[in-house]
Amino acid sequence: MPSEGTWSEVEVAGHACEVYQPPRVGEHGYVVIYLHGVHLNRLNDKPAFIEQFDRHGLRVVCPRTARSWWTDKICPEFDPQITAERYVVEHTLGWIREQYSVEPPRIALLGTSMGGQGALRMAFKHPNTFPVVAAISPAIDYHLRMEEGDETLPAMYPDKEAARQDTATLHVHPLNWPRNTFFACDPIDYRWHESAERLRMKLAALGVPHECDLETSGGGHGFEYYSRMAEAAVGFMVERLESERLRV
Repeated sequence: MPSEGTWSEVEVAGHACEVYQPPRVGEHGYVVIYLHGVHLNRLNDKPAFIEQFDRHGLRVVCPRTARSWWTDKICPEFDPQITAERYVVEHTLGWIREQYSVEPPRIALLGTSMGGQGALRMAFKHPNTFPVVAAISPAIDYHLRMEEGDETLPAMYPDKEAARQDTATLHVHPLNWPRNTFFACDPIDYRWHESAERLRMKLAALGVPHECDLETSGGGHGFEYYSRMAEAAVGFMVERLESERLRV
């Protein structure tokens, strides 16, 4: 059955954001910020995600930041003056606050691929702002793309090592982390599964609570797999947003 929710596009600080309004907003008004992948695919034609947003009454805000890798480095393709990370932390959150009167911790981060690693990195860097994060197929070791002729990363980093130092795994703080972290990666995702496994091992070694699924397979890297994991990722966020509400 087609969703009765609506998608619209708004301008936030000079850049486009897509916004999803479910048919019925949940009692506590939780909001999800979705960070897109490097191919800039949208969720408005992805029924597996929309079904979950409708089920839980989630508003979803999807900023568009080109191939910025959601870093705190200037990406000329996105904006010459503000980084993608600051755009989310300052302007996207500000718009949500103004439009919906919703503040952290009632806001969760969700990302796929490029957006998955961006969501994890932002949550590790700003754990009090983003205590709930879910990442599907996170492209954590994105510095490897600099060996493959990536067009945008060389404009943000002087070399591969500088990019590696900025990856999500190296932003994990042993004493200050998001309380609710979920990530998943298909074991046949040859490019990104290894870095997800390294992140799992580091979090376990530091005693950082997290949930992950690095065993479920189906589709490799792309929306076939993302859609397979949509229920688990969105369900995790809703459960943990509720625990954060009760905690406060």
